[in-house]
Amino acid sequence: MRRFGRTLVTAVLTAAVITGTAGWASADAQPAVTGPLPGTAAWLAVPGLPDPTTAAPGAVARFFAALPPEEAHALVRLHPLVVGNLDGVPLALRYQANRISILASGDGRYLSLAGSERRILAFDPRGRGQVVEVFGDLAHAEHVAVVVPGSDNDARTHDRARKAYSGPAGMARALRAASGDTTAVVAWTGYTTPVGVGFDAARVRLAEAGATRLTRFLAGLDAVGAPQPALFCHSYGSVVCGLAARHADARDIVVLGSPGMHAERAAALGTRARVWAAKGPSDWIDDVPNVEFAGLGHGADPTSAAFGARRVPAADAEGHTGYFVPGTQSLAAFAAITTGAAR
Repeated sequence: MRRFGRTLVTAVLTAAVITGTAGWASADAQPAVTGPLPGTAAWLAVPGLPDPTTAAPGAVARFFAALPPEEAHALVRLHPLVVGNLDGVPLALRYQANRISILASGDGRYLSLAGSERRILAFDPRGRGQVVEVFGDLAHAEHVAVVVPGSDNDARTHDRARKAYSGPAGMARALRAASGDTTAVVAWTGYTTPVGVGFDAARVRLAEAGATRLTRFLAGLDAVGAPQPALFCHSYGSVVCGLAARHADARDIVVLGSPGMHAERAAALGTRARVWAAKGPSDWIDDVPNVEFAGLGHGADPTSAAFGARRVPAADAEGHTGYFVPGTQSLAAFAAITTGAAR
């Protein structure tokens, strides 16, 4: 009874924090972008093409490997939204298709992503927009990392110029610079994230949809021959990674500023990947109760000794988004994990 009472009190406190009495922002519920890829109906009208919804990334890769180059490029021109977002399609074709889709959108918010130097691995204009970008040469990289961001990230905020290391693209750039030229880093803004720190951020709904998409994306990397990646999961992104861990093809899973992973211990994640956790001394996530009750909260603190993750030094990381700032202990540790130097 006493244990139930403590849990109930914690849950009430969690709800109070989320609804704003502790200074958090509230936000409207976000509809998760799920279902068939945009353009699927027109794609499936062509006989013999793999179904984007049911074909595994490995099967997609085999289909394109057997396709004459001129036919593959014709599919890029005719169905760029499918080719650009379909896991298992060769990287160069996806980059080409997504440049076409971005330009065709006519949306000025996205046009910078169509630059010749950008490697856009996915672009989905539905909802708030989703984008996946590669920094480095993914086709020939010796080491690969994937950055999974948290709340308030979408195709428009993916690359935040004024906060260079707080957005997914900035985090990926910093990690790639710290890890060296043999590394490719992917900024994966590939799911519908919560807006603000309201009920969406306290619930698992969006993370469940994101975990499904992340698992398929990682299978797609494997299908095109990329090395087994290290995942760097920030804030609500760590919830996504926790749910995906059992089925995710990853060498390392690193969570930073995490509200929880829906597991009481690292061993309960059901992954063979090494699990790491970082939390800076001024990160406000430390004020979030680590509870999972009545659909609110995400469970144990991954940086607690009881959780059993390897601890990443982060004493000089400032605030909730300072983990990728050049010169910090955390970024140096992330680079060592990416290249396999950390033990």
